[in-house]
Amino acid sequence: MRTTRLILSVSSIIVLLLLAGTAGATPVVTGEAGRCVTVTDDLGETVVIRGTPQRIVSLAPSNTEILYTLGLEDRIVGVTDYCDYPPGAADKPKVGGYSSVNIEKVIAAEPDLIFAARNTEEVADRLRTLGMTVVSLNPQTVDDVLRDIELVGTATGQEEQASACIEELRKRIRAVTGKVENLAERPSVAHIVWYDPIRVSGRGTFQDEVIRMAGGTNAFGAVEEWSIVSLEEFITTDPEYILVSSGTGMNRDGYDAIYDYIMNEPRLQRLDAVRNGRVYVIDSDIVSRGSPRIVDALEEVAGDLHPDVFGTGTPKATEAVQSPGFGAIPLICTFFAVFLAWRKR
Repeated sequence: MRTTRLILSVSSIIVLLLLAGTAGATPVVTGEAGRCVTVTDDLGETVVIRGTPQRIVSLAPSNTEILYTLGLEDRIVGVTDYCDYPPGAADKPKVGGYSSVNIEKVIAAEPDLIFAARNTEEVADRLRTLGMTVVSLNPQTVDDVLRDIELVGTATGQEEQASACIEELRKRIRAVTGKVENLAERPSVAHIVWYDPIRVSGRGTFQDEVIRMAGGTNAFGAVEEWSIVSLEEFITTDPEYILVSSGTGMNRDGYDAIYDYIMNEPRLQRLDAVRNGRVYVIDSDIVSRGSPRIVDALEEVAGDLHPDVFGTGTPKATEAVQSPGFGAIPLICTFFAVFLAWRKR
């Protein structure tokens, strides 16, 4: 009898000790019981995601656009100052700039998943050391964008939505590439991201890939990424079509700064594109961000270059506006806004 009591007493003590040892543990909110997925992000990091993330922070505009496309807007608890699409993204809590993320604000958002970008990798490393779950996206091509949509879908439990989105985007891409693959004429195209000095999109950029997929040839495909070319070199190259960026930082007081320069600079008036009315404005955000809207850019450029093939008629170029000129301070501000815009993905 005495032995039985002793055994029961010892057992009770052991149970109490076990309960005390687990009292301080934080339960994992899974959303889906037992869910655990492992993904490899664009920087080669292996990331384990437990449960279904309910509080997501996005550190790049392109990441935010993918999240919205997959119907995850209600789970977003933090975005950057540059996350402006869809419009609802502008109302989300801000955690800093694209390359100046405020780590304290990220932590305060209590995210269970963070989507970082190439320009925020130092911040991402710091967040990882603090125990945060971070997935980095760094798409370089249109196919990379599709893979990142799949990656985000897997990480967030939105696999079906991601699959449907990818299939629809592939269908739209094929609708363009299928019509231009056998074209005998592939006009030369220049894409300008800034004009003072002239900076163009070369190889290794989304703009270069969009031009080629849309049935054109990049007039500056021999230069690396976004490069400065002289006015003389641009005139000598004489592209048949010119695409100029608009959008964030590009549009001031009702006119497009780059387009205005091209159409009003006396030394450019003899260019084929200017004389033939083939200078077109394209939103810098859709043609530079690694988001689903890159396919919008593809369709738009294809329609500009081959209106007869895509039934778009003769594209209407933006009317030139005579500018009174920039003051020194507005010019500097606009330049830096543009510099940030073309780096965004």
